[in-house]
Amino acid sequence: MTETTHTHSHTPSPNAPLWKRLDMAWVAILIIPLLVALFDPAQFFPTLSFAGSAILHTGVFIVFAVLMVGYLKASGAEALLARAFEGREVRMIFMAAALGGLSPFCSCEVIPFIAALLALGAPLSAVMAFWLASPLMDPAMFLVTAGTLGWEFAFAKGIAAIGLGIMGGFTVKLFAKSAVFENPLRKAVQSSGCGCGPSPFDGKPVWKFWKEAPRRAAFRQTVVENALFLGKWLLLAYLIEALMLSYVPAETIASFLGGEGLKPIALGALIGAPAYLNGFAAVPLIHALLEQGMSNGAAMSFAIAGGVSCIPAALAVWALVKPRVFVAYLGIAMTGAFAAGIVWNSVA
Repeated sequence: MTETTHTHSHTPSPNAPLWKRLDMAWVAILIIPLLVALFDPAQFFPTLSFAGSAILHTGVFIVFAVLMVGYLKASGAEALLARAFEGREVRMIFMAAALGGLSPFCSCEVIPFIAALLALGAPLSAVMAFWLASPLMDPAMFLVTAGTLGWEFAFAKGIAAIGLGIMGGFTVKLFAKSAVFENPLRKAVQSSGCGCGPSPFDGKPVWKFWKEAPRRAAFRQTVVENALFLGKWLLLAYLIEALMLSYVPAETIASFLGGEGLKPIALGALIGAPAYLNGFAAVPLIHALLEQGMSNGAAMSFAIAGGVSCIPAALAVWALVKPRVFVAYLGIAMTGAFAAGIVWNSVA
């Protein structure tokens, strides 16, 4: 589950100031070409051509991704998530990590579900495994990553996501009695207020969803909203990639994030956290950095650290647990990102 398949967003009041009602991503998409035309007219059409070609190249992956997300949403497949938290704790950790890396639903939809599980006594170890894996990979993310960075990177990131979840789950299990993880919940757990509504994880999936009108409507809405969401962020990211390739010297990137050794991998993890726009926008950004000399290990550590620490994913954790548990979440994420970077650098 990544934050980027998020189909629900808070709608500003019609009486709110204009700047609050504008979608800043679309504003940036309009402003970037205008600034290029103003300050470097010769680069205007190459920038648009690059972004347009990139969108067309990943178009088949985008179409398949939004149809898949629509199907899973309309069929109610999120009900399967609850099964990850049944049985013995060790089994729960493995199941939660695997399903966290596969479920295509937004962070805020999971908040009430996780809150209920924690309140009912589900072990924090399994919840941590789910939290760590879920922002990094889902079916749509896998396809877009494969279309831009290659199937090998997509598979490696998926394995890293599940591995990070398992590592985090067993870390919490090992230190469950420590002061860090004892009594982890905040006193008052509240929804993020993103408009996702009550938890949708009850009942059994209806795989032939087209037989029911409400599910057909959910499919249409999910497909349209995800297509607009993915199109918006990928177009913005490709415009930024075009600017980076044109104006950021390759030797600058290579000097910081290129070469062998542990330093580029560590820097990739440290830079990934604040530089991450969202999962989909990060893919072209990573592609541009690789083109300019970023090492393979740094690219993987950037992707892992940024995905787990991005605002929607982090807020889902912050909303439910005490700060000491949140700090542990970030620490485990950074450690796992560094380890994933080392492994990928040695095999890529």
